[in-house]
Amino acid sequence: METQITREVAPSVWHGWGDPGHARPLGTSALAFLKSGLGVPDVEPRHGPVGLDQVQLSPSTLTESGPGAEALAALRRACGAEHVSTERMARILHAGGKSTPDLLRRRGGDALDAPDAVVFPDGDEEVRAVLAACAQHRLAVTPFGGGTSVVGGVEPHREGFTGTVTLDLGRMDRLLSLDPVSRTATFEAGIRGPALEAALAQHGFTLGHLPQSHQQATLGGYLATRSAGQASTGYGRSDELVSSVHLETPAGPWDAGRDAPGTAAGPDLLHLAVGSEGVLGVITSATMRIAPVAEHHAHGAWSFPSFAAGVEALRLLRHEGHPGDLPQVCRLSDADETFSTLRQGGWKTSALASYLRTRGQQTPALALFVWEGSAEDTRRSRRRSTRILQSAGGVPVGPLPAKAWEHGRFSGPYLRDELLTRGIYVETLETATTWARMDQTYRQVREAIHGAVRDGGGTPFVLTHVSHVYPDGASLYFTTLAGLEQDPLAQNARIKAAASRAIMDAGATITHHHAIGRDHAPYLQEEIGALGIQVLRSVKDTLDPVGIMNPGALIPAPSANANANANVHTTEDNA
Repeated sequence: METQITREVAPSVWHGWGDPGHARPLGTSALAFLKSGLGVPDVEPRHGPVGLDQVQLSPSTLTESGPGAEALAALRRACGAEHVSTERMARILHAGGKSTPDLLRRRGGDALDAPDAVVFPDGDEEVRAVLAACAQHRLAVTPFGGGTSVVGGVEPHREGFTGTVTLDLGRMDRLLSLDPVSRTATFEAGIRGPALEAALAQHGFTLGHLPQSHQQATLGGYLATRSAGQASTGYGRSDELVSSVHLETPAGPWDAGRDAPGTAAGPDLLHLAVGSEGVLGVITSATMRIAPVAEHHAHGAWSFPSFAAGVEALRLLRHEGHPGDLPQVCRLSDADETFSTLRQGGWKTSALASYLRTRGQQTPALALFVWEGSAEDTRRSRRRSTRILQSAGGVPVGPLPAKAWEHGRFSGPYLRDELLTRGIYVETLETATTWARMDQTYRQVREAIHGAVRDGGGTPFVLTHVSHVYPDGASLYFTTLAGLEQDPLAQNARIKAAASRAIMDAGATITHHHAIGRDHAPYLQEEIGALGIQVLRSVKDTLDPVGIMNPGALIPAPSANANANANVHTTEDNA
C-alpha cells in the first residue's frame, strides 16, 4: 500500500515557533512574578522581532549567471526547477533551528547564514541526484525536516565549500506500508508528527511518540536525533521503536537494520544510522513498531515533600512495581517548577497549594502520570502504583493536574516566543544519569546555571523536571529564566557552557534527547573517547568522502594534533 498524506502543514513563522494562533498570552500572575521574581522592572512587549524587510541575507552563490550557475542547473535537473528555491523567504525559513540563539539572531534581523538554495526532492532517486550534484560542485548539504533542532543541528555551514544547500524533505510524507499483524509501518521520513498519527489512527494504531516538538517535527528528525517522546516511559524512545531505515548517502543507498524481531548478524548498524544527525546521509524512510490505539486514558497526580523524595518514588515505581503498571507518561517537577505551575493555575491550584501545606509539604514536588490501555488494565495499574507512591510519602491530588498538563503539553515553545518579546531570557537543556547520581547532578547543574546567570548581574529562576524513567536512572530537564542582558547571545553562551561543564563533571550524558548538533560537539569526545570520534570519522569518510553532509554537526572538527594522538591510549581514554 502507498497512502498520500494530505499536506496540511502547520504554519510556521520565521522568527519563532509554529502557528502564533496557538499561543496563549501570559496571565497577570505570571507577569507579576517575572517582575518581582526575576527583578525585571519592564516586561512590556518591547522586544519583538524586526520587520521581515529588515532581515539581512547574504547574496546567494547559486544564480543563473554567476559562478554557481552550473551547480544550480544540476540541482534543477535533480528534482525539477520548481522545487529548487533561492527565494528570500525560503532561505530565511531554513536559516537555522529553534534554539534560543537561533531565534535571537533571526529576531534581530540576522539570517546571514541562510542557505544559498533550498531543494525539495520527492523520492529516493531525487535525493540521490541532489547529493551527487552537491558532491560534484562541493555544496554543503543540510538535511531539514521540521527544523526544530535546539542544538544547532540544522545551521548551514559554508566554510570550505562553494555554497550551501538545505535539503527539505517536506514532499516526502507518505505512509508506504502497514503490517497490522506484525504491527509495523513504513513511512517516508518527511512526514510530520500529527500527519503520522492521523495516518495510523485510520487503521487503529499509534506510534506513541509525542515529543514537545510533535506538531512541527518529522519522523526523519526523530530518528536522526534519537528523540524521546513525552510518553517514552511507556512506548519507548524513537531509537527503540525503529526497525529499519533507508538512507541516501553520497556513496550510495544504504539500508540499515532489518525487519526482524532480533538478529545476531554482527554489530547493529541500524544504531549507527539512527542518531547520525545527517552527517552520514539523509534518512528517507523508516519502518517503525506501532501499537494499537489505547481504549482508555487514566490520569493521576501525587505530591511529594521534596524533589529527592519524588525521585525515590519514581525509582521504587520502576524497580518494585509490576512492569505492566508503569505509566506511559511519568513526569516529576521540582519545587520551583511546581511553584511555577501552581502560581499560574488560578484558584484551583492555589487551593491545592494550601491543602499540601496542611499535609506538611511546604515546598512540594508534583508528579504527573498518564496510564493507557483498557479500562480494567489502567484501573489495576493505578491501584497497584498508588501503594508504592503513598509508601514513598506521596499525597494523591487527583487527576486534574495531569489532565491540565496533557491539554497544554505542546505550548512551551509558544510561551518562549512571548517571553523573549517581553525581554526574558529562556532556554532549556537536558541530560540523563543513574539513580545514584541523580541528586548530585541535579544540584551541580542548578548551581552552575545560577552562578552563570548571576555573573551577568541577573536573578535566575531554574525549573527542573524528570520526564523519562529507565531501570538504571532517569532524565533531568532544566529550563532557565532570567532578564535578557545587553548581549543575549553572550549570555546564552556563558550559561550553556557552565551547565554543560557541570553535566560532564557529574558523569552524566551531555544530551538525553536534544542530540549533539554543533552546540554539544565540543563535549562529544569527552563522552565517547578519542577513538570513538575516530570511528565516527572513518564511517563518515566511507559514506561521505567529499564531506558535504551537515558539516560541523555531531562530529567535532579535528584538532591540530588529532592525527598524532589517534593511536595513543591514555589512562583517561580507558577509564
